[in-house]
Amino acid sequence: MSTDRGDIAGFRLTGRTRADDLGVWSSAVAPDGRPAGALRFDPRLVADPAARERLVAAVLADRGLARGGVTGLVPVADLITARDEVWLITSKPVDPTVGDLLSAGPAFSPGSSRPDAGSAATVLVETAQTLLAVHAAGLAHGQVHPGTVVIASDGSALLTGRGLADALLGRPTAPERDVAAWASLARGLAATWASADRGAAALLERAAATASTRGLAPARDALLAGRDVLPSGFTTRDRLVETLHLWPAHEAPAPGGAATPVRPAPDEGEVATLLHVPRADEPRAQETGEWAPGGDRRGAEEVVMRFGPGVPSETTAAQLWRAGRDQQQTEPPSGRLDAGAAPRARRRRGRTILASVILALMVVGALALWLFRGSAMPLEVTKVDVSAPKKTQGCDTTVKITGVLSTNGAGGEVRYQWKRSDRKKPIAQTDQIPSGTTSHEVSLEWTVKGEGSFKGTATLVLLSPVPEGKKIQDKATFAYKCS
Repeated sequence: MSTDRGDIAGFRLTGRTRADDLGVWSSAVAPDGRPAGALRFDPRLVADPAARERLVAAVLADRGLARGGVTGLVPVADLITARDEVWLITSKPVDPTVGDLLSAGPAFSPGSSRPDAGSAATVLVETAQTLLAVHAAGLAHGQVHPGTVVIASDGSALLTGRGLADALLGRPTAPERDVAAWASLARGLAATWASADRGAAALLERAAATASTRGLAPARDALLAGRDVLPSGFTTRDRLVETLHLWPAHEAPAPGGAATPVRPAPDEGEVATLLHVPRADEPRAQETGEWAPGGDRRGAEEVVMRFGPGVPSETTAAQLWRAGRDQQQTEPPSGRLDAGAAPRARRRRGRTILASVILALMVVGALALWLFRGSAMPLEVTKVDVSAPKKTQGCDTTVKITGVLSTNGAGGEVRYQWKRSDRKKPIAQTDQIPSGTTSHEVSLEWTVKGEGSFKGTATLVLLSPVPEGKKIQDKATFAYKCS
């Protein structure tokens, strides 16, 4: 954290900032006093006009998701330019993140309410729920990690930065990247927040493996089915709320510290929105960042931990159509226009329709790329994960070693081999992977008999396809004891 105070478009920057791959996030206060956030993009990422256009499309898609009922994203209030900078303004806070709480772990006093296994399960269930809804709309997040999971004041987990990295870097929509990132988050929380509870840690590890092999919905269901091993009260987020009160980053900077230059606020005349500018009589709904004609405050303060499917009832095309329809209905009656207002209104409607058409084409194109990429792209295996039973195996048993190959979703042939620590000759195998799946499970059965103690290590080595100069393998060890 560092301080970088100033104002931007009426939002006061409080001085708490953090940097990531896209730029610098700042805590902020909205004009009405509500906590908010702001992201100043790295100028190199927004220098290309095409990147800015993709960024606008991503933010508009976020608003479509909010209208469709997706509540697990930090809502965007505006996307603006100020001088030569581009800023994203959110109508809810952007801290603390899971990354903040992980890094602040040692700073919590002994006996304080640190995040626990129940906190980890809450974060994983809610982020999985949000990602499922995003994927159902033909979109993806593209940058899921502890720094993009925000803990709200009620303890709920919200994702920030959806689609921003993909838009600025020109990457195609890839839901499988989100799934892999969620599995990595689950493993990280199992090793930190759940490390003191072996049963809960095993549940989180199992959910991560399920996500890699079967997807997010079964992984979420695995967490819910194992709730008996989690601490009581996790569904109400009690521990996370208690943790927020002790979060060290909320403390004011120590007096007498080094002075930090104050960032000059851009002139208001130099600030321009990249999104639709609402009329003055359209009240702003701070909860969703949407402009709600007629005082309709979309997105109430009610917060519910949703364990159901959470898929928007409308298709993306229907959301876009309704957005365009609502936009036209909010135009003032022609009788109230002055002589020059009617042409301006027609131009404004034309730009709105054109923007909706462009956004719809981008969404359809990204979805088509996702559906048909298997036949156009060669098969790639990005990594392998191997797991073995953690419990010591008893007399005369057959141990099942499981390997998971993570792929790019294309179909093709894979060649691999198992190496056992008790023999020199490897076991070579060949599998055919169908297109449309991002993971493939393989297994090795290892029979051990007789008395004594033994530790066996199985190594899975990918033979092809493997990028030149790269080695893809993983191993796991089990213990055997018979007396």
